[in-house]
Amino acid sequence: MNSRQRAYLKSLASNLNPSFQIGKSTLTPEITEAVRECFNTHELIKVSVLQNCLEDPKVIANALADRTGSQLVQVIGKKIVLYKPDKKNPKIILPD
Repeated sequence: MNSRQRAYLKSLASNLNPSFQIGKSTLTPEITEAVRECFNTHELIKVSVLQNCLEDPKVIANALADRTGSQLVQVIGKKIVLYKPDKKNPKIILPD
């Protein structure tokens, strides 16, 4: 993913509400599976890391991207944006 594509995805994500919240229990297998399933209907997902989570949001973001097969778009503060294109019918067309 190049910088222009990343900037485009960031602009789309700015209007999204977080789909998931990660709290004190950090990244559980249940949350990972729920995010993986969410990629069946959405290509761009925002995740919020709550204040009571002791882990670094960047560590959580990288682990979540690896476990779900998605791409990390950005981590700002305690917000994570992930992107995984739909292989059959992509809704988001990235610029070249």
